[in-house]
Amino acid sequence: MDLDLDFGDDGLVPVVAQDADSDEVLMLAYATREAVALTRETGRAHYYSRSRDELWEKGATSGHTQAVAAVRVDCDGDALLYRVRQTGGACHTGFRSCFYRTLGGETVGDRVFDPDEAYE
Repeated sequence: MDLDLDFGDDGLVPVVAQDADSDEVLMLAYATREAVALTRETGRAHYYSRSRDELWEKGATSGHTQAVAAVRVDCDGDALLYRVRQTGGACHTGFRSCFYRTLGGETVGDRVFDPDEAYE
């Protein structure tokens, strides 16, 4: 039996992507029902881009994919955790994690790819 998920008024549920091996938090994105269904069907992370207003598969353009090892649901059913095996970087800016800066602006991560080359 599947749990009922709360996709909110906008039809989106927040998804945290976490490295399945290191537990590093890689990114936060959003998913529609269709994105969650595709993730379950394919084993690859699918999300919904609010800025582009479209469904997308992580890494389809850059090659920096996320193989989903597990999907977890929070206690309220209004957020998901994708435990993933990340190929390359998760952040479109070239960093492994989107959380590569401190609140003071210090960079705490390294670039793992050149975004200009990945998104030509």
